[in-house]
Amino acid sequence: MTNLTLAQSYLVKAQKRLLVLDLLFKEGAYSDVVREAQELVELAMKAMLRQVGVDPPKQHDVGGLLLDFRDRLGAVAAAEAGRLADISKWLRKERELAFYGDTDFVPTSEYGPDDGKRAIEDARFVVQVAAQVVKQIY
Repeated sequence: MTNLTLAQSYLVKAQKRLLVLDLLFKEGAYSDVVREAQELVELAMKAMLRQVGVDPPKQHDVGGLLLDFRDRLGAVAAAEAGRLADISKWLRKERELAFYGDTDFVPTSEYGPDDGKRAIEDARFVVQVAAQVVKQIY
């Protein structure tokens, strides 16, 4: 599989996961919204990197790489690279807590509608930018 087709595949996976966020939100599963948003944001960002010839590392936050390679991303993504990196950093920070919690942090109690709404809005933004970078064949 080439970088191009893998980039397209990552974007499609991110787009399909985006559809699930609204259902999770309606069910009040806000911690799951945050966790799924992180995963799809990671996929969308790695799609952008692959599209421009960068093999992303196997780590969850690749926002710094988007900043490093912003000159390859095109005008819109380059202009939004800072915001994209901030989104990636926030969701990466929340990733484990949203899924596993901790002895003093129960995800289903700690995350609320504001967290879910922020995660959905950020995820939509990232996917919209990624769709402009990645040429789609689907």
